[in-house]
Amino acid sequence: MMWNELAKSQEKVVRIITNSIQKQRLSHAYLFEGAKGTGKKKIAIQLAKTFFCENQQGADPCETCPDCKRIASGNHPDIHIIHPDGQSIKIEQIRHLKKEFSYRGMESTKKFYIIEDAQKMTSSAANGLLKFLEEPDGLSTAVLTTSEVQKILSTILSRTQILSFVPLTPLQLIEQLEKSGVSKPISRLLGQLTNDIEEAYQLYHEDWIAQARSIMIQLVEEVCTRPHQVMLTLQESWFAHFKEKNQLNLGLDLLLLWYRDVLRTLLANEDQLIFVDQIDILERHALKSSQRTVGHHMASILEAKRRLGANVNPQLLMEQLMLRLQEG
Repeated sequence: MMWNELAKSQEKVVRIITNSIQKQRLSHAYLFEGAKGTGKKKIAIQLAKTFFCENQQGADPCETCPDCKRIASGNHPDIHIIHPDGQSIKIEQIRHLKKEFSYRGMESTKKFYIIEDAQKMTSSAANGLLKFLEEPDGLSTAVLTTSEVQKILSTILSRTQILSFVPLTPLQLIEQLEKSGVSKPISRLLGQLTNDIEEAYQLYHEDWIAQARSIMIQLVEEVCTRPHQVMLTLQESWFAHFKEKNQLNLGLDLLLLWYRDVLRTLLANEDQLIFVDQIDILERHALKSSQRTVGHHMASILEAKRRLGANVNPQLLMEQLMLRLQEG
């Protein structure tokens, strides 16, 4: 992985870091803040490679020296990564880190540490780290990552260089998913549901999204052609799959995306479709609809999402929504 590849999703962050590398002015401590799935850990590892690599090519690590290979495999002795222990990062973990740093580097005089989810540090751990940051070793670099920068102590913020990671665009997320072997229909759908690549992979690998998609298509088909089956499908399939509130909210998002595709079909904007493998069904639904009707359906789904947020009974909410979708 070269820096220019990482710059495709985090251009500003990469520009700041590579400029510092080329000028040999790396900060002793960085705070990478931004939503999950924006590449904070990946860029931290890339920075570690550059920090240790003896054969840099411009700002890029060589990827072939022993240091680069050990970092890539996750077993470099002078890189320490701290994760939350349960729900928090504890003072004992920070004390252990300080102890490790009191020893001379095993491979060189350099040390590098990454603290993931830094917002989960207990107050004692955060204060322990603060003293560590106030007295940095000139040959050490720290990277803290967080998705909730507002929970980080202001005194820690003032002692780190803060780099903000922007969310992936739908197109960037879709491209990453397709490169990983995710099918085009599923990639396009996930690109509309989340900008968190980790969440997208989780939904894909657990097969939840593929099943959700199939159930939703079955439901809208019955709304359109077999209305007497709708309530049965709700009970037997929909509620069995969309069990939690957040899952039901995603289900409503799927419905909204479906009717948006019906509208795009009506307007002959097929190149923008999300459900690219369902064109025959979309065209059939479009023939039975008007722009006004589809607009009412989308408004009904948005109202259902609002009511779900207000804790309306999910079963009642979905039954009422199905009746509205059958109107007209």
